[in-house]
Amino acid sequence: MLGKLFGRKKDESLKENEVRIVLPEESYTLMEWKEDGLPCIGMLNSALKDFQHKNIFGWHLSVIIDFEELIENGMPSEEERDIVDPFCDQLDEEIKAGGNALFLVRETWNKTRRLVWRVYDPEIAHQHLQYIADYHRYPRPFDWRMEQDLEWDQAAWYFEQLKT
Repeated sequence: MLGKLFGRKKDESLKENEVRIVLPEESYTLMEWKEDGLPCIGMLNSALKDFQHKNIFGWHLSVIIDFEELIENGMPSEEERDIVDPFCDQLDEEIKAGGNALFLVRETWNKTRRLVWRVYDPEIAHQHLQYIADYHRYPRPFDWRMEQDLEWDQAAWYFEQLKT
């Protein structure tokens, strides 16, 4: 079976049948739009637009966190962001651990925060999220959905917005 290594550093010790993939440095583009009459603010990892190995990260993972303390237009208060943002940052680090995922986008819209990754091994990410849910290691209710998306169809809209 063909093994794969993920990382950002140069590694000269590749074994036979291993392929080395260099993960792109994250680069963010702020996006703003309206959906159902409400503002949506997104932070897209635009470095993935031209990533050559998209097929390896063939799973689309979306985590939605429900906000509790809101200001106008379904946006979180500053106090709410102080509670949710550290959880989002920690979750991002854990989901990406070992090169198993690439961060795609963070959206804030209609009383929710949505985090999206492109995932290599869905079972690793699913087990981690299930652990967090089972042991109540979260500050706000959340849910997740993971679907196979080999063509990155669910990410296409974001990249199309970069053209405009």
